[in-house]
Amino acid sequence: MTNNTPCTPDDLFKKLDTLGIETTTITHPAVYTVEESKEHCSNIPGAHTKNLFLRNKKGQMWLLVCLEDRKIDMKLLGKALTAGKLSFGSADRLMEFLGITPGSVSPFTAINDKDNAVKVILDSQMMKQSPINSHPLTNTMTTSITPTDLVQFLTAINHPPEELDMDNLTQLVQDLT
Repeated sequence: MTNNTPCTPDDLFKKLDTLGIETTTITHPAVYTVEESKEHCSNIPGAHTKNLFLRNKKGQMWLLVCLEDRKIDMKLLGKALTAGKLSFGSADRLMEFLGITPGSVSPFTAINDKDNAVKVILDSQMMKQSPINSHPLTNTMTTSITPTDLVQFLTAINHPPEELDMDNLTQLVQDLT
């Protein structure tokens, strides 16, 4: 693996092993949406994630990892992150910064962001559940990890995550103004 070559799932699993993090991974048909994931992965215990790769007009980027059924108010989220207007990052930007294609976005993809250009935001309600289930750089597998181990992993790859109380975005925004 060179600096510009994205990690593979095997590279990710080696990194997790090196950190002493235990995970469980299952293989399934490719899933591109939360609905497809529910069809193939609903039998996996724990929190299932929705992962949004976002950017603003200044080119700043965020990876929001939240509960799969969470409804997102993009205007409120932009205010809560003091980011201004948010939009989804393009497939090209996703490949450039996180080394993956649409459908495979997850907190694990931060391993490919060598320049620390993407800020990782975790839903604080999701972090109260265990395990957390996300794709390990491919949408044909799901990996289960504890919240503590997820934070350990993200911190070890220089992406210490921020937690955001997604249930109280309105209050958070009011407190900021």
